[in-house]
Amino acid sequence: MSFRAWHQLSPAGVAATVHRRVGELPPAQRRAVLAWLAPEAELARAVADGRAKTGPLAGLPYMLKDLFDVAGRSLLAGSDFLPEVRPPAARHGNMVNALEAAGAVLAGVTHLHEFAFGITGENPHHGDCEHPSFPGRTTGGSSSGSAAAVAAGIVPLAIGTDTGGSIRVPSAFCGLFGFRMTPHHPWIADGFPLAPSFDTAGWFTAEAEDMDMALDALLDSPLARLGMLDDAGRSGGWMTLPGLDPEVARAFTSAAGRLARPLAEPQADALREAFAGAAEVYAVAGAVETWQVHSGWAERFAGRYDPAVKGRLDLARALPAGKIAAAQARIAVLKRAWTEYFADHDFLILPASPCEALTKGECNQASRNRILALTTPASLGGYPVLTMPVPLVSGLSTALQVVGRDLKSPVFRQALRKWPAVARPSHS
Repeated sequence: MSFRAWHQLSPAGVAATVHRRVGELPPAQRRAVLAWLAPEAELARAVADGRAKTGPLAGLPYMLKDLFDVAGRSLLAGSDFLPEVRPPAARHGNMVNALEAAGAVLAGVTHLHEFAFGITGENPHHGDCEHPSFPGRTTGGSSSGSAAAVAAGIVPLAIGTDTGGSIRVPSAFCGLFGFRMTPHHPWIADGFPLAPSFDTAGWFTAEAEDMDMALDALLDSPLARLGMLDDAGRSGGWMTLPGLDPEVARAFTSAAGRLARPLAEPQADALREAFAGAAEVYAVAGAVETWQVHSGWAERFAGRYDPAVKGRLDLARALPAGKIAAAQARIAVLKRAWTEYFADHDFLILPASPCEALTKGECNQASRNRILALTTPASLGGYPVLTMPVPLVSGLSTALQVVGRDLKSPVFRQALRKWPAVARPSHS
């Protein structure tokens, strides 16, 4: 259901629909997706109050990744011990306040890959989030519960975060539209951090029109006035990156070609050279900051971390100074390449996933490295990204990334208005 369809329901109908669709999830998935659900009567009253405001989000139910404070709640951040070291929130965080000001209504809080330190959506404490239409395949992460909630039609909007790809990967795997903001924005500044230099807030929708309206409501993003992304003036193009599955490569080039022209090969080759090794560089630079977040309690709760997350923290703690310095030098090179590119262009289109949604057996370090090689160039550059789903012959999906220069760039809404509707399962 689109934003417009949700607005046609009564407040009681909105609340009943949210609860009915939560109830339709298998019990294990209900636990994996939801950390908290607003009581039905309370939700109905909040929807009625929200509709007193104006705008496309007024009275619209949304889900919130459990990294943003909600007054009176304790954050879990996908863990089972964080409330023991962090008190309940005294007030709403900036992200929740912004949504409330727009009239959006908090329907629930969603689980995630523990501490947002992973891209598969696996969680040993609360359960692995699965693609609602393809059980046995992951939603991707770390914003797994939020992506699942939108993909299952429980809500039309869900908030996530993206540090190394945590909105872009679930968007690709679940066939959703996703928007990643920029680091240090007020809406992420008071969220629970993974790596503060790279953390961003963002959101998911199931429809292009809904994403268009969300950008309008939340960012006051200007309308695009050009007929094609590359028709006139400063423009951009698309390029592939190594490591794509053949079907993904075919689908990406076809979809990207509907939006723009390919970059000239010399320019594409120069960017590929600058982006090479981005996943490894991000793994070092991001992990250093993540260790700083966790160093005060990592030993005390060593046995209560997801073993995979604990292993990454152990590696971060032992990183030699030389390796950290080398990573910072590589980031400087990559940022310089982005700056030079955006001096003459407005956008760059890249693939968002090298493959379709992973099975449990495919959730390994090799898959993580393949995925991060595509998403971390924009992360290290600090740029906003619109993710747009691309259907595959298998019925699953991949996506493309539209990387823009800044949050107010008109290319995001321009791309959305060119995008064809993507068929997905209906929800009665």
